[in-house]
Amino acid sequence: MWQSSPPGSIYDYIRVASFSIGPDGLIEQWSRRAAGLFGIAAHEAVGRDPVETFMPAELRTGGHRRVGEILDGKEWTGLVPFRMPGENAVHGLAEVYVMPSETESGEPAALCIVVDVRALRRIETDLAASQAIFGQSPFGFVLFGTDFTVVRANQRFATVFGGQADDHRGRTVDDYLARPEAERLTATLRRVLETGDSVTDLQLVGTAPGDSESRHWSMNLYRVHSGAGRPIGIAGLATDVTRRQIAAREAASARRNLALLNEAGARIGNSLDLETTARELLGVAVPGFCDLASVDLYQGLLTGDEAPPGSWGSLHHESVGGSAELRRVAFASAVSDALPATAPDSASTDDAINPPALGAVHRYSFNSPCSIALRTGQVEDVPGDDRGFVQSTLAVPMVAHDTVVGLVQFSRTKGSEPFGERDRALATELAARAAVCIDNARLYRREHERALILQRSLLPPGDPEAAGLDIACRYLPGNTATEVGGDWFDVIELPGHRTALVVGDVMGRGLRAAVAMGELRTAVRTLALLDLEPAEVLSALDEVARGLGTPGASSPSDGLGGAQWPSRASHKARDADLSEVYLATCVYAVYDPVTRRCTFANAGHLPPVVVEPGEPALLLDVPPGMPLGVGGEPFEEVEVELKEGALLALYTDGLVESRDHPLDEGLQALRNALIEPELPLEDVCDHVLTTLDTRHGEDDIALLMARIQGLPIDAVGDWRLPPEPRSVGRARELARRQLLAWELDDLVDTTELLVSELVTNALRYGEGEIRLRLLRDRTLVCEVWDAGLVQPRRRRARDTDEGGRGLQLVGLLSAAWGSRRTPRGKTVWFELPLPDGEPAAERTVEQLLSMF
Repeated sequence: MWQSSPPGSIYDYIRVASFSIGPDGLIEQWSRRAAGLFGIAAHEAVGRDPVETFMPAELRTGGHRRVGEILDGKEWTGLVPFRMPGENAVHGLAEVYVMPSETESGEPAALCIVVDVRALRRIETDLAASQAIFGQSPFGFVLFGTDFTVVRANQRFATVFGGQADDHRGRTVDDYLARPEAERLTATLRRVLETGDSVTDLQLVGTAPGDSESRHWSMNLYRVHSGAGRPIGIAGLATDVTRRQIAAREAASARRNLALLNEAGARIGNSLDLETTARELLGVAVPGFCDLASVDLYQGLLTGDEAPPGSWGSLHHESVGGSAELRRVAFASAVSDALPATAPDSASTDDAINPPALGAVHRYSFNSPCSIALRTGQVEDVPGDDRGFVQSTLAVPMVAHDTVVGLVQFSRTKGSEPFGERDRALATELAARAAVCIDNARLYRREHERALILQRSLLPPGDPEAAGLDIACRYLPGNTATEVGGDWFDVIELPGHRTALVVGDVMGRGLRAAVAMGELRTAVRTLALLDLEPAEVLSALDEVARGLGTPGASSPSDGLGGAQWPSRASHKARDADLSEVYLATCVYAVYDPVTRRCTFANAGHLPPVVVEPGEPALLLDVPPGMPLGVGGEPFEEVEVELKEGALLALYTDGLVESRDHPLDEGLQALRNALIEPELPLEDVCDHVLTTLDTRHGEDDIALLMARIQGLPIDAVGDWRLPPEPRSVGRARELARRQLLAWELDDLVDTTELLVSELVTNALRYGEGEIRLRLLRDRTLVCEVWDAGLVQPRRRRARDTDEGGRGLQLVGLLSAAWGSRRTPRGKTVWFELPLPDGEPAAERTVEQLLSMF
């Protein structure tokens, strides 16, 4: 079958030409390829002497001899220099193969086959270069035919996949790659062959013969053409990029780890709640680091037990750590069917197949990896279960300050990448960060609870009682996420059935604020026993507060405002130093149930609120002095007469001030909440707390409410006596008559005796008119007033003294006695308990003799 040589064949590259020489030694036939090679057309070459035409002059003699030998029938092959005709003739070198022949008449002739040596040299060079690139390349080189079988492969390719380079001829991609990867490569080869678009960095994954580890290759593919442009196959250059993939994976892992640590720093520890912190840890770890995770904390830690070190987690007591009870407080999973059911507290054993349920209390068996991790403080690998879907687990102890507070387990399911060394380090870091936050929360909670216990122990126990007042109070501490403040209130009984109402707030938070509050409250009670005026009490308390500050502290008065209600937000600072902690605000009020008058003094506190029957709530205009501890300014007093049934409210700023609402709005809301003062006082307190947007937990709240109930007129006996001796008998008679009217017959004799002593002392040592007053409420109080300023002083009389035993007698026979200054003199008083139906206790001999 005849077939023409397609364009671009090998003959085009090697430039083969032919011509023939006749018996006369002249050119007889001239092929078109000869015309192309020598640049001479056939009509110009035929009939010419080839030696004279193409060979240089110095070689023509030898050329003629060779032509003669050829015509004599001798074959010849050799290199023949030649030149093109013309002045600028091109010189070349031809390899000539001469075969003797005969004409039709039998005469000798010759057929010459000519190859341009320059073309041969170029082909040899190209082949050598191609072979050098193909054979010596450090990369795997493979040539696929149009049927996607291997046409040729270099030795580097054979080194990876075994055998010699020639052994790979005829193989397909299925011989090298698993089915999914082979199908992907075949589809890519087909696309390159059809479109001519090259493909770079095609990532392939497979295994080399005899190697179990996966290898990664990057392959570049391009279509190969013949000289005429016809596609003849696809060339592929493959590079092993396994190490690069590992490095890239490690770099990605490092970036992921850094991102996780950054996220952990932002998300873990935002709450002081232990379980919330555990959930924050898992929120960072799942699914960014693992597929599922859980956190167990020691039960003693959660219940607030102050156990000695080592009883539930110290690294220095390995024999104990790891065997204490733990509670599963958090669980997170990216696998939907791995979520455990919430279970009540129940003992359970360590079992990797049946893990504890969320909320369950359990112990790990002593030799389990989890228990070992808790004892040693080191990360332990927990083997996966062949029957489950967990591939590997890291048991990571949560260590803070050499104390293990719990255990976190990170797990990856089958199909995920197993944990590496970097992962172990990251798991340890995540657990450590959470552990520090949990330990800080534990320490904070301990201090918070101690401060709260201290604060509550200093508040009035139960429901305070006072003459002429119905009292209700509330104290709401900040929650565990907020430091305990220094809010306090107090109800102090004063002589004459008067009552001191106190509400104060130490600026600052924490245990130091609670301690300062306790010191100030004790000072208030001590000063109240001296029966000083409210302004005097605050002045003395200001001196006490200033004495509590540290020496050399900065002046706390800097930046404080004038006589305006100070915003508590301007005074409170979480980072307060010691001097700021001992600044405080306080309102001190003294109520007299006989006159229903209340005297107020204010040290930088919020104004009291009064609601009279049928009237809207009003803020009392009590001048706010400077806070306690500032000093330098006197305090003013305001006396207000309150109507029967009026409501008085004293409170701290936590009730009316928050971050979202200014103080004025809070005060108006409080006034609006007191629109039904006739309700039971306990209900009024509850209504105020539920109505106001107090944001419970942001700050402590103290609320003291009192309903005015003055002493009835028939419970008061009040007389004025002239400063003369007969007033002593008159006083006894008035006292006897009043007690008999009150049916207090058992107290008549004692009261007569003691009234006689006090009136006698008023005549002897006092001045001006004498006033006698008897008050009956929960006790009987007798008061004797005069204009003298000299306070009575109890002394022990000598055996020879005829007098001086009156106050000893008063002290012996009364439940309490004392004296206080008044604006116009002094008042001496004594108090007797009301009879309860039982006979009075007999006085001992020692008590009677103590008067002499």
